[in-house]
Amino acid sequence: MLNKVPEVTVYFWIIKILCTTVGESFADYINETLGFGLTNTTLVFSAALAVVLVAQFRLNRYLPSVYWLAVVLISVVGTLLTDNLTDGQGVPLWISSTVFAVLLAVVFGVWYARERTLSIHSIVTTPRESFYWLTVLVTFALGTAVGDWTLELTGWSAGASIMLPLGLILAVLVAWKAGAGPVLSFWLAYILTRPLGANIGDYLALPKADGGLGLGTMGTSVLFLATILVVVVYLSVTHKDQTEALHRGETDPEVATDPA
Repeated sequence: MLNKVPEVTVYFWIIKILCTTVGESFADYINETLGFGLTNTTLVFSAALAVVLVAQFRLNRYLPSVYWLAVVLISVVGTLLTDNLTDGQGVPLWISSTVFAVLLAVVFGVWYARERTLSIHSIVTTPRESFYWLTVLVTFALGTAVGDWTLELTGWSAGASIMLPLGLILAVLVAWKAGAGPVLSFWLAYILTRPLGANIGDYLALPKADGGLGLGTMGTSVLFLATILVVVVYLSVTHKDQTEALHRGETDPEVATDPA
């Protein structure tokens, strides 16, 4: 297969943050505003995610529309996993954060032991793609738990809560520019975009009286889904986020073996 994920460009991070915001706001809208409840909402989105992932795995290359639809759905499901533990089962956020952190470490450990690389530039086999999507799911659940736990501990307003994950992402960027490992830097930033996107969603959706902008969960979801659609269409036409190997129409042996 050709590489099944996009090149890590500014477009990648823009859509990723937009997806995480949708994961928070859309899950809240379906669960709370429409009154579906946690269980029914989880079942519906899990089934939709399963269908889209089947389509994603059947492809032999990266296709923006299918890939990013999978990310949107997995962001919702990841949010709901944490919400089910916290709101449905009463599990403290510190326990959820610890469990998901350990689970992520285990997934990374098994992935590296089998494939000898954690690079997203080498997602050219079905096992690697399986590890990749499992990792993405766990990072969304972990990011939700850690983000909510941080807000619980600090009591910050919706606007102020954006600054912590944003500052940490900038710190990762500086560390990467200074020579930190690209794979480690990527996955740290990937995890941190989850609480960043969720906090942005809360800030936009909350009433003005509570420190937000008052767009509501529906308005926030529609705004961000529309923006994601515009960017994905742009990338589908321009191919600006496709890897060099995909532009050549062939796989690059160095991409498949490069541990970075």
